[in-house]
Amino acid sequence: MSETVATPRPLPAWQGLTGEFYAWCAQGELRFQRCDDCGAWRHVPREICAECGAAAWSWVRSSGRGRVFTWTVAARAMHPGFAADAPYAPVVVEMEEGVRLVSLMVDCPPDALAIDMPVEVVFVPVSTEITLPKFRRA
Repeated sequence: MSETVATPRPLPAWQGLTGEFYAWCAQGELRFQRCDDCGAWRHVPREICAECGAAAWSWVRSSGRGRVFTWTVAARAMHPGFAADAPYAPVVVEMEEGVRLVSLMVDCPPDALAIDMPVEVVFVPVSTEITLPKFRRA
């Protein structure tokens, strides 16, 4: 008889600006880049502001609050590491700052999701290096 070995889940890259984003998450802080010139918020992290082209920016703490913008239900996992969780619903959360973040809910089954549902961030360690921002109903 053979044992089933769980497939590890893919983890985000811990390098460059993405690594900086997840380093803040590991400290229990959700931070996004904000342009020092025009004040535009942005996510995913990048070097240049898409609004004004400036290269000056700062990591600014988010309120951690947002609303469900949309979601989809994955009835069959796209990666074997998530097979035991199916069905699950990746959500796009529009944060109060205006940026959108793709994540998962921790306390809400897919059939209970609703557009504009208020949510707040929670931090879930998934490895010794990586802590993911996920959401719960606010």
